[in-house]
Amino acid sequence: MPCVSSRNKAVSRFFFLILQANKGKMKHIFGIFRIKKDERGVALAAALYAVVLNLLVILHYASQYTKVGEAYHQLFVRTFHISGFDPLSYAVVSQWEQAYNIYRHPLLALFMLPAAQLNQGLMAITGLNMAPFIVGCMLVFCAFYSILFLYRLMVQVIGVQRLDASLLSAFFMSMAYVMVSVSVPDHFCFSMFMLLLTLWVAGRKMQQGQPFTKWQTILFFIVTAGISLNNGIKIFMANAWVNGRKFWHPANLCLAIVLPSLLMWGAARMEWNYYERPSQYIKNQKRKAEVAVAHAKIAQAVRDTTHLTDTTAIKRAIQQAIKRQAHQQYMADHKQPWNRHKGQPMGKGEFTQWTDGTTSRWQSTVDNLMGESIQLHEDHLLQDTLRARPLFVSYRYALNYVVEGLVALLFLWGIWAGRRHRLLWLALSFWAFDMAIHMGLGFGLNEVYIMGAHWLFVIPIAYAYLLRQTATQRRWHRLLRTLLLALTLFLFCWNFALYAHYLCTAA
Repeated sequence: MPCVSSRNKAVSRFFFLILQANKGKMKHIFGIFRIKKDERGVALAAALYAVVLNLLVILHYASQYTKVGEAYHQLFVRTFHISGFDPLSYAVVSQWEQAYNIYRHPLLALFMLPAAQLNQGLMAITGLNMAPFIVGCMLVFCAFYSILFLYRLMVQVIGVQRLDASLLSAFFMSMAYVMVSVSVPDHFCFSMFMLLLTLWVAGRKMQQGQPFTKWQTILFFIVTAGISLNNGIKIFMANAWVNGRKFWHPANLCLAIVLPSLLMWGAARMEWNYYERPSQYIKNQKRKAEVAVAHAKIAQAVRDTTHLTDTTAIKRAIQQAIKRQAHQQYMADHKQPWNRHKGQPMGKGEFTQWTDGTTSRWQSTVDNLMGESIQLHEDHLLQDTLRARPLFVSYRYALNYVVEGLVALLFLWGIWAGRRHRLLWLALSFWAFDMAIHMGLGFGLNEVYIMGAHWLFVIPIAYAYLLRQTATQRRWHRLLRTLLLALTLFLFCWNFALYAHYLCTAA
């Protein structure tokens, strides 16, 4: 026993020394979450904003979702209706499962495992499913620090006045699908948090002339790509914009880019083989059995009603009946919103089947990308385009189009104002990547607005360069501030009123 005791003491001492040696680094890492004195006003507004929005969603569904039972996945998917967002985080935290698409969200279910374990303990104590509250706390944290990192980026890196940074942070919070994304149990708020953290860290590195290190790239890539694989590319973009020519050094390419990419892809394949392949096999077998039963019923119906006596003729009649039934089902399926509102894919491969080559890009930009993403539509409010919402919805009032035009024009002006700054080009590369996959390839084009949290922050960043450029021209600066304040107040009142109305009245 003394030997075991001394061994335990040696192990404890070893870990204590490691913690002491890395105390400075740990303090620096966790120091980014410390609220500074000059940030308290923005922090208070951000906290109030995130808490209120999440409470509205939680209270709307609390009576259904806090019950302990089974079949959580089916319950949430069947009853959760806020735009096209999926409530899979509620399902995973209620009863852990690999519910996400593994190739699009490779590690997200694993990241949710501690929350699921916590919920199991709380279920045993309270007799209630606390998943909505646990996920709500996670969303509040990510929303709060997303806003704070955006504020810091504008003050510390871009160099705008604190009043202007506060105004632009408020403008960011007023946009429709920022407001919605920070309060629904999907992955978008988590991704937004990581992307804004990446931009802030990259901006500080540029400012201080320091490299975006290999370990930072690997860590940020694992978390960001683990949440949403396509956003992992943006971490490599940050490495490239900060490091410049050093990005192409063999050590950086091999260790920071190629190795984590291969590991992530390998992990996704392993997960798919372990979790998805068995369930796909079961689903396929079940589908085959159902088809066999349906075909047997058709065959029996033909035999009971036909006047044919020849065996070959009867078989031919059965095959024709089966084909007619399949065609009728095909036509019925294509009349459903989830099929009618999808454009023609560019291919039938594993990934090309998610593309869209026929949906109008211009109308998608006006009504959805720069429309619904920033201003909610009164008609078909927050309906799902795969269920009931038309693909394109128009605003009732010309004022909404005026607001949309002003937002777009100021965005272009801001890009011109900041055209010489690498940070803006890094942010724009994030935006351009999203535009390439959504507006170019058509991935998720029929509900492009729900991806807004991945790129909407680029708009206030561009505005920050515009405010910085006009800071020495008092008249223009004051006019621009007034215009942005008016836009912020309008968007916040418009979007919050419609969102709150929906959550307080929708069945």
